[in-house]
Amino acid sequence: MAVFALRFDFRNPDFAGTTMGERFAAALDMVEWADRLGFMAVTLSEHHGSEDGYLPAPLPLAAAITTRSRNMMINIAAVPAPLHDALHLAEEIAVVDLISQGRVGVVLANGYVQSEFDMFGVSMKDRARLTTETVHTLRAAWTGEPFEYRGRTVRVTPKPFQPGGPPIILGGSVEAAARRAARIADGFMPSSAGVWDFYRDEMVTLGKEDPGPYFGVGTEFLHLSKDPDRDWERIAPYAMHESNAYGANMAAAGTEGIGGFSVAENADALRRTGQYRVITPQQFAAELNAAGTAAFGLFHPLMGGIPPELAWESLRLFESEVLPALD
Repeated sequence: MAVFALRFDFRNPDFAGTTMGERFAAALDMVEWADRLGFMAVTLSEHHGSEDGYLPAPLPLAAAITTRSRNMMINIAAVPAPLHDALHLAEEIAVVDLISQGRVGVVLANGYVQSEFDMFGVSMKDRARLTTETVHTLRAAWTGEPFEYRGRTVRVTPKPFQPGGPPIILGGSVEAAARRAARIADGFMPSSAGVWDFYRDEMVTLGKEDPGPYFGVGTEFLHLSKDPDRDWERIAPYAMHESNAYGANMAAAGTEGIGGFSVAENADALRRTGQYRVITPQQFAAELNAAGTAAFGLFHPLMGGIPPELAWESLRLFESEVLPALD
């Protein structure tokens, strides 16, 4: 049976012509629509100080999503842990977990954007240490019992809905992050499939259960259209904006190309990468049927600032022409 998910990050560049309020309202409508159709999850991403309004506070939005859905998991991927007060983070996640009745998942990452660390007055050289501290702090906090934190005794209440709190997944794009996840986390979400083997190797070395080959999903964008060439022209400005924004930040961090993002020369070159696909409903249905039990579809409908009305064109084609064609 095919599995589907949504993702939002709320980039809203000036040329998109939509207000941020309209974008949030549309996203909540899309969540309600997806929950009705049986989507498995919605993922919310986080960055800070972005000129295009990239979502800086996913947990309040996660709480809002719980009021518009009944079954979908709500994944925060990823929280740049060094930029957060670990005690506040523990409290906020616990409250959202209670509101959602245990439907929250969280991925912690070291972060990689220098301007964000400057904004919060945190040194990038402390990233790994602070992420590790956050993992230990969340675990201790979610027991509801007093514990030692930076030389003082503290207590976080209330306890989350999930016993012990949501699973703590670590994200990353390098070997050190993968091996750290094996040592201290409940799972690993790599930015690229290539680092999964380091995680698997460390898990086996530590005598933990072998997680097996990587079966995670990528970051490819999908838009459904009855006329892909026409609609690529409509999608291209937003794809260029997203790829170049991520690519510039990754280039500055020395990780350009990881996760499929790099600065694009032009829209035609970007389309050839396959990172941004505009295909027909029939093509998508055929791909899903061919994948069998491994079929998965991720929709990032408002990607790069796509206006809600254009995003809905793709989603409605999915409902009316893809779902009925699945085996």
